[in-house]
Amino acid sequence: MNRVADILAVKGSRVHSVTPETTVYEAVARMVDHDIGSLLVVEGSKPAGIFTERDHLRRVTVPNRDPRFTPVRQVMTTRLISVSPERTIEECMAIMTGQRLRHLVVTEGERVVGLISIGDLVKQVSEARETEIRHLTQYITGTA
Repeated sequence: MNRVADILAVKGSRVHSVTPETTVYEAVARMVDHDIGSLLVVEGSKPAGIFTERDHLRRVTVPNRDPRFTPVRQVMTTRLISVSPERTIEECMAIMTGQRLRHLVVTEGERVVGLISIGDLVKQVSEARETEIRHLTQYITGTA
């Protein structure tokens, strides 16, 4: 497994989303309910941005905005980078590192088919390394 499609096959392709008019309070409640750290912000059928825990801290908590009355539109991150399901994990990690992002939207043509985080990538790399170490250990010790 070294492609985005492989991660989505395990993780699933469901993307939790809100509209730009959703209040920050409602968005945070949804993230808590689903145990996730971000929501895609969708206007019509098109991605308009992403709302993350970091957005909440930087643009709501620190400036002391009231989340019950602040629409996500005012505090979301509008810069989105998308990748195809065929991109490799290594390519995605390079994009995220170079662009200082924690999330990539996965698209096929104009259609959103998933959302991956840096945590998803790190988990996949870690699991792949553990498997490789186990196989090498079995080979060396002759227990394969």
